[in-house]
Amino acid sequence: MSTSNEYAQQFEYLCKARDKLFGWVREQPAEVYARSFPFGMGSIRATLVHTAAAQWSYTQRLSGKDPAPADNPFTKEKQPDFVPFAAAWDRLNPDTRRALEGIADPNRRLEWVGRMVTPPVRLRATAGGVAAQLLFHEVHHRAQVMAMLREVGVAAENLDYSILMFERLPLT
Repeated sequence: MSTSNEYAQQFEYLCKARDKLFGWVREQPAEVYARSFPFGMGSIRATLVHTAAAQWSYTQRLSGKDPAPADNPFTKEKQPDFVPFAAAWDRLNPDTRRALEGIADPNRRLEWVGRMVTPPVRLRATAGGVAAQLLFHEVHHRAQVMAMLREVGVAAENLDYSILMFERLPLT
């Protein structure tokens, strides 16, 4: 079972990997960001905006809030261009860290109405389960964006946890 400090440490990995991913995306022309692909959410933009929207929503849930979908700042309409979108997502990270660090009891039950699906459903999970979804969800969609980048010739690889987070010392 993870502790809240472990959730926050794992989130730091997501942020490091995301920064590297953003570097690859930033180097591409705007057409690549909006280009249609037959997988993921259909484009790099849609996939990244969806992932940020989910992080925002899960952060709200972990913070005890019940946000309306219209309150989410991460939609394709509100975030059409990469640079301001990336900056907005970066501004969300401190709130997410605090929410993850604030999980005193990972078994605390959470319940809410999922209004992003039709018909709406009642969702039940633990705080630890929501934290896990927040972390794993991004990894899932990041892989889709990496595949999109590879289709346009970017060698998007090596975002493994051990590469970004393990200390490496020379043998003496």
